[in-house]
Formats: sequence, structure tokens, C-alpha cells
Amino acid sequence: MERYLMAVDAGTGSVRAVIFDTQGQQIALEQREWTHKEDPRYPGSQDFDWVHNWDLSCACMQGALQKSGLDPRQIAAISTTCMREGIVLYDRQMQELWACANVDARAGDEVVQLMRDHPALELDLYRQSGQSFALDALPRLMWVKNKLPEIYERTCYVGMFNDWLICKLTGELKVEPSNGSTSGLFDLASRRFDTEPLRRCGLKENILPESIECGKVAGEVNADAAAQTGLAVGTPVVAGGGDAQLGTIGVGAVLPGQAATFGGSFWQYEFNTEKPLTDAQGRVRVNCHAIPGQWQFEALIFQPGLVMRWFRDAFCAPLKELASEQGLNIYDYMNAEAARVPPGCHGMLCAFSDVMNFTSWKHAAPTFGNFDLDAQKFNLYTFYRAIQENTALVNYGHMQLVKETTGQLPEYLIFAGGAAKSPLWSQILCDVMGLPLQVPVVKEATALGAALLAGCAVGIWPDLSSAVACTVKIERELSPDPQNHELYLKLYERWQDYYQAQLKLSDRGLTSYMWKAPGV
Repeated sequence: MERYLMAVDAGTGSVRAVIFDTQGQQIALEQREWTHKEDPRYPGSQDFDWVHNWDLSCACMQGALQKSGLDPRQIAAISTTCMREGIVLYDRQMQELWACANVDARAGDEVVQLMRDHPALELDLYRQSGQSFALDALPRLMWVKNKLPEIYERTCYVGMFNDWLICKLTGELKVEPSNGSTSGLFDLASRRFDTEPLRRCGLKENILPESIECGKVAGEVNADAAAQTGLAVGTPVVAGGGDAQLGTIGVGAVLPGQAATFGGSFWQYEFNTEKPLTDAQGRVRVNCHAIPGQWQFEALIFQPGLVMRWFRDAFCAPLKELASEQGLNIYDYMNAEAARVPPGCHGMLCAFSDVMNFTSWKHAAPTFGNFDLDAQKFNLYTFYRAIQENTALVNYGHMQLVKETTGQLPEYLIFAGGAAKSPLWSQILCDVMGLPLQVPVVKEATALGAALLAGCAVGIWPDLSSAVACTVKIERELSPDPQNHELYLKLYERWQDYYQAQLKLSDRGLTSYMWKAPGV
């Protein structure tokens, strides 16, 4: 009987189940969108509806099986992945009490309180956990303690969403380190839960469940879950990981020193390392990789995909019909025209996201600057290309930031996500980074990464390197233009000064920050 693998991915905006064969080919996908509602009593809150969302997850697993036409017994193993940072609180019987999505921002007062009462605490905890109060679970747990004391008193366990899926499938709650580490409750070096952050924040220390390493069998599909999902009773359920970590596996970056950039609404630069190092100044995030014995430096660029969507909707609407007449979508049309603009955009600069500063995270007001009233040089396509170049320059800054701690640069960069569909943006990134660039074929990299972990756990492949060799294919390979790279290096130096000047305007209150972390 031919064997297949299933991955369930609980993302920020949807949940999906994806079935792969052992060559990495996607056999079936079923997806359901979900939303996280704000409680009107608590501005910035994003509640996670575990009852409705489990129903949606079950529908995805059922739907994927039905589309594939497979006997459920052909699913050799299932693994899970999810948005990171979102947490679930459980009572003693492992029944859900409270849950919030990763975009939850209700705990701003608690961040301010922590920073006021313990000014050095965030950096101290960062050195141990690789996390900051901007994203981790500690302020949220404090919020529950302060605002929902009856829930806090009943809380016996805290977990993440991929572990929640495993718990629903098997009845076992086991938290793995790649997503678990984004909670700020893991020790990077040991890859295990640590009570020290809870103690130092005045939180109870007995709420940490069992941990399990990524890629290990966490349990088997039980009878209740089988009835709800269509899976076979006894199907092995494998501990997966966070979406970015598994995405890195899914595009083939499984060795120390390899790097990948994922270009979506946010951009992520991920660099694999074999040592649990942290930045002395707390500027870059460090997570456990979903590969035992590896860690990842992670640097985030704020909202390039959303900036591009804003530009399209605000300025490019009249071009949609013209693009359609040529059989192109609007981005293809804009890319073709922006390719005519010379690298460097005639000296134009723009500021959206800054290079990451994890423990003092803020972004200046969005701006375009240093352009003349010359429509031949500075037109719609120049501004469009300037956004692409700005994003690539920040990604270059992240590579250099990681190099300061690790002493390493990658030999090449893997580029995936929606932005990688653009040949122009891919080449701009290649030229700015000064590295060869690989664009993989895979479109569901995170789900594929989960499937590869599952396959290794049940013996389909002996290790992840073998799994990647069998499944990950490269669609395009690009080489940097040396002259363009030199031009972009000079532009990067000017851009750094320009951005700091814009940030000072926001610091003075003359302009509004694009985004600022609570307490900063």
C-alpha cells in the first residue's frame, strides 16, 4: 500500500490540511478561513475560538482525504504546524480555558508595567530565551492574571496551537521547542521549558506541560479524533513546529549556515546555526529550529506585502484594465515597467520597515524622499521599484546583523513566498544581497516541512537531508550583478542615515510611527 503524509497548518488567517506523496508532490489541499474576534472590552485583543476552529480543522482533514481518494490507512503519519506566539491555556483535564492568536495586542499595559518595574528584565530574559516582550507569552499571562483571575487560577497548562492540534488528535499535550521557544518560556540552550521567566515575572511556575523534540512521535490518532477527522485510528501524530521553521525545512534549508527569506505580508530572514547564540544588544530574534541541535536567527521586515498592496490599490487601479488587456495581472505589468527603471531609482530613497531592533522595536512614518519633479525619471514605476529596493536593503541589513553575532554569511539565499513570484523583486534581492539566489518550486513550504518531519519519524526517509533531496525542487537560480551590488551597497549606507533621520522625526512627535512595540 503506497504511503502518504498529511500536514495540518493552523495559520493566522486560515487552517489547511495538505496531503503529500513521498516525492513531495501535493496530492490534495483543503482550506478554511478563520477570523480572531476582538473582545470589545479589551482593545487589541484577538480571541481564538477553539470550538469553531477545531470544527474547521476537522473539515479540512476530511476534505483533503475526500479529494485525494485515499484510504485513510494510507496516511503514514500526520504532523502539525501553526502561526507562532499564539497560546492556549488549559485546566487540569486539558480542557481549553482561554486562547489568543499571535496578533493579539491586549497586553500593552503589562509590557509597560514589566519595563517600569524591571528595566533590565527584558534583555536578561532575551539572553536566555531569544525572545522579547513584543511577541512572547509573558505579558499575556500577566494580563490573564490581572484581568481574568478566575481563569488564571484554573490554569494548569500553557501550550501553542500546533500542540493544541496534537492534543485534539491524541489526547496528549506535548509542546515542541521550535514554536514553544517563541513563547519566551523555553531555555534556548537546553531546548526545554524553564520556570525562571515565570518566576521573575511573578507568575505561577507549575503550568509548563511535557515537552517533546520536533520530529518525534507524540501519540496516535484516537477514536474520537478519527470519527471527527476521517483519519484512521492509530495513525502516528508527529511533533511538528512553528511555521517559519518548518517553512525553512520545506525549501531545503536544513543545514547550519543555510538561510532563507520568506516574502509575504511580512518578510522573514531565517539563518540556521548550530549554536544557541543571542545578540549582545537584543536586536534580533533567536528561536529553536525544528531540527534538533539547530537554532535560527530570525529578523522580520514589517509589512512589505501590505505596502505593495496599498500602493497597488491607491495608485494603480487605472492600470488594471490595461494589464488585463495584455493578459497580465497588475503586478506582472508593474514589474515589467519597473524593470526599465535603473537600479537605485535615480537616487530615490524610501522608508517603511527598519532593520530589526527586537528589544526596542519601532518604525518611522512611511516616506519617499530625494526625488525631483521630473516625470520621466520619477513616475509610478520608480516609486514601485523603490519599495522593492527598500525591502531588499532591509533584508541585507538583517543578514549583516546576524553576521555580527555568528560571524557567518550564507553561501546562497533561498527566496520563497509570494514576493518570490516576481522575477524583478527576486533579481533586486539577489543584487542587493550579493549572493546567488534560489527560488524553489514548492508553494506550500510550511506544510511540506511538516510532512518531511512526519516522514522521517516513521522511516520513509532516514534523515531530513535525504528527505529534502527527494522532494525539494528549484524553479529558478539567479546570480548577482556585481555592478548593481556595489551600487546598492552605497545606497544602503545612505539609506541608513536617511532612515535614522526619519525615525528622529517620529521620536519628536512630528510624524507618527508606522509601528511601535508596547512600552518602547
